[in-house]
Amino acid sequence: MQQLSCSVHPKNTWHRVWVYVKAHPWLYLMMIPGLIYLLIFNYVPMYGVVIAFQKFNFVKGISGSKWIGLQNFRELFQSEQFLRVFRNSIEFSLQRLMWSFPMPILFALLLNEVRHAGYKKLVQTVVYIPHFISWVVVASLVINLLQPTRQGAVNTLLGFFGVEPANYLTSPRHFRGIVIAAEIWKTAGWGTIVYLSALTQVDPQIYEAAYIDGANRLQLMFRITLPSIMSTISVMLILRLGSLMNNGFEQIYLLYSPLVYEVADVFETYTYRIGIQGGRYSYSTAVGLFQSVVGFILIISSNYVSRKLGESSLF
Repeated sequence: MQQLSCSVHPKNTWHRVWVYVKAHPWLYLMMIPGLIYLLIFNYVPMYGVVIAFQKFNFVKGISGSKWIGLQNFRELFQSEQFLRVFRNSIEFSLQRLMWSFPMPILFALLLNEVRHAGYKKLVQTVVYIPHFISWVVVASLVINLLQPTRQGAVNTLLGFFGVEPANYLTSPRHFRGIVIAAEIWKTAGWGTIVYLSALTQVDPQIYEAAYIDGANRLQLMFRITLPSIMSTISVMLILRLGSLMNNGFEQIYLLYSPLVYEVADVFETYTYRIGIQGGRYSYSTAVGLFQSVVGFILIISSNYVSRKLGESSLF
């Protein structure tokens, strides 16, 4: 018992950590710029969340503003507008998760089956490029494609089938689908990199053994390839669930209008409109803090469930 307690003593743990740091000093030196960046731009600004409990005065600053406790949060939860935003954020996030999360996995599985190296590299390059295009450019492309006249490519194409021109960006029925489709086009190729990297770790001998046993390519995909990257999928899903309340600001703000607030107004756009444009800094900070707390609970819960199910987890 004495030997066991000594082996797990905190001093021994810190000693092993220090030995590892001394053995790899350059790795930790390379971490310093990133840690400084996180400290300055992520951790220090967290002090500003205290204005959620204040009646913030821009002239007096944080130290001189009046403390009002949970008044902003009471107003927040009693607001019908907030309830609409909360519902929109959840519904929008779930739809994005359902459509955009599986796409990189599916695309990686399909690319993994391509045997012609040159064609495979060409396809990879083409689908990665949209990641480097600004959302401003993507929104401009979407707006031009969906112009409500015959000048728009989509309405022109649908016109051949007798469909009358329509302004789909102002239609609550179509708006979410348009944003999700644009997001898939922009991000799916880049997300594929993670899964393709995981696929390189699969032992080719497993495929050879299964092929000898008579497995076809579809069976190889679902019986070997997909289970082999399940741990990577679990980690990516946990991270995605942690940001479930974050629907992105640019892609929605650049495309939406008051006509689609009913389905398009989410936490990011609501906070911008109320806080920056309306000058209600304390109230908008309370909204952002609520959003962060919900995201934290989601990532802790999903990590716990993943660990209990025997899959990979973040911690």
